[in-house]
Formats: sequence, C-alpha cells, structure tokens
Amino acid sequence: MSNPETSTNLTPPGGGGATALAEPISNSPAIFCSDLVRIFATKGIEVQALQGLNLRVNHGELVAVVGASGSGKSTLLSILSGLDTPTAGIARVSGVDLLSMTKKQKVDYRRHTVGFIWQQTARNLIPFLTAAENISTALVVAGAKKRKERVAELVELLGLGELAGRKPGELSGGQQQRVAIAVALANKPSVLLADEPTGELDEQSSAEVFQVFEHVNQELGVTGLIVTHDQTVASHVRRTVQIRDGRTATEVLRSSRTDEEGNVHHITEEYAVLDKAGRMQLPKDFVEQLELKDRVRLGLEPDHVSVWKAENQ
Repeated sequence: MSNPETSTNLTPPGGGGATALAEPISNSPAIFCSDLVRIFATKGIEVQALQGLNLRVNHGELVAVVGASGSGKSTLLSILSGLDTPTAGIARVSGVDLLSMTKKQKVDYRRHTVGFIWQQTARNLIPFLTAAENISTALVVAGAKKRKERVAELVELLGLGELAGRKPGELSGGQQQRVAIAVALANKPSVLLADEPTGELDEQSSAEVFQVFEHVNQELGVTGLIVTHDQTVASHVRRTVQIRDGRTATEVLRSSRTDEEGNVHHITEEYAVLDKAGRMQLPKDFVEQLELKDRVRLGLEPDHVSVWKAENQ
C-alpha cells in the first residue's frame, strides 16, 4: 500500500477565528489508514486494539469489514468517525487528517464529512420526533438550508413516504434503520459509516437494510464502510475486508463476467494482505484444514509462493 503524495491537515483559518475543516483532496482515497495503532491503558495494563492496520477505500466503494469480537473493527470505526483518536499511524477520511483535529474540528467533521449509523436502532433516532422530523433535526444541527427540500429528497430516495409521519416506536427495526440511514445522509457526507447496522434485525430485515445501503451507494456515489459480523450480508458487496488481531488480514473481491454464450459467472477471489515487512496472515480456515502450526515450509516458484505443512509437525 502506498501513501498518497499529498495530505490535508485541519488548521484554523487566519485571524484566530473559528476553526474550519480543510477541503478534501480529490486525488486521495476516501479512507486511508497506514500503520494505524490504538492502545488502551487501564489500571496499568495496556491493550493494543489496532496493531499497524492498513486500509485503503476509494471514492464510491461500498466495503464490508468483518472480524471476530475483539479484532479491532469497532475501534477502527470509532477512529474513522472522529469519536476516538489513534495512538500512532496515519488515518485520513476525504483528505482530512484525523490525528490533528481539535475538539471543535471533530464536531465539524462529524457534522459535515461523515454520516454514522449505530447498531442500536434507539441510538440513531429521537423517540418523540417523527421520521421526517428526525431528518430535519440533523439538518438543523448541520446548519443546512432548504431543509424541507432535503427531507423530501431523502424520503423519496429511501422510500419512506408512508413512514415519514411516524415516530420510531411505530416503526419496525428495519424501518428504523432505513430512517437512520436517511438521517446519516442528511448532511450530504462524503463517507457513510455503519457499526453492525443489522445486528438487531432478523435475516429478511437485514437483507432489506443492506439493499438500502447498496441503493444509496449507487444513486449518490457516497463511499460506504460497514462493520458487520454477518458473512451473508457481507457477501452482497464487491469487497470484504477481514480484520484479525488488530490488522487487516485478508480481502475477498467479488466480480462477474459474461462468457461468449451470454452466461453470467460470479467470481470470488480471496487475497492475503501483506504489510510493509512482507508479513501476512493466512485465512483461518486454510490453517485449520491443513493443520498448520508453529511453522510452515515455503517454496519460491517462478510465478508464486507455495506453502506446505512442515514435515516435523
């Protein structure tokens, strides 16, 4: 992974006035993390949640991030959303340097650059406001103008017409998350982040909510990063990134091709992620199936590297 040639820092404008977010750089990726480290210290014990994580998401991509509990995926999302600050490394979203933001700049960043959706449906919406009023409130907080027009656009985009006048308690979990997506999109963010958005939903509702993410990604071109434990849901996106032990371990890329007879073939390819030192993590199911442990035997071929179980294991 190579660093972008340029970066954007958040700096106060001249004259000592209110701070402002710098303009995103068009040739940088939507999300860029390099050697990202996050260490938590409690009662003299240090826990390294992220251990040199690398990630690049281009503008317009919809990417799922998967990983076991404690793998670091939620920590990554907290950093990208501006709710947490990494200990070391590089983290940029839409060209904004997340390590140099002041408190005021973080607020501005969350209001204008990213949209965020929590797993708990109750955290996304104000219970005593209707769906339309929840969307409008997000626009008020962001200082947006022409709020009625924007609310109408989002209601139409997400098919909320019959739900716009209902309060969260009158909506199903899936419907609440659809409204939550509209709220997150209200400020026209360049990046949409979601933390287990289908974690409290049944299988059918989960699939419907994920279809909404696909729809807004295609219609608006907004970049999406979705943390999920649901492998079925993750399979709907072209690219899935797996995090293990605080690092990006593997990526799955999905594509389709049509043969000469018009038949469509769906292709799934899995890749291991190399860090700058040339280290990688083999997929867990590969290791278990071949009973690999301690060490493996390597072979350098003209166009590939082979891996065998060591004979003395």
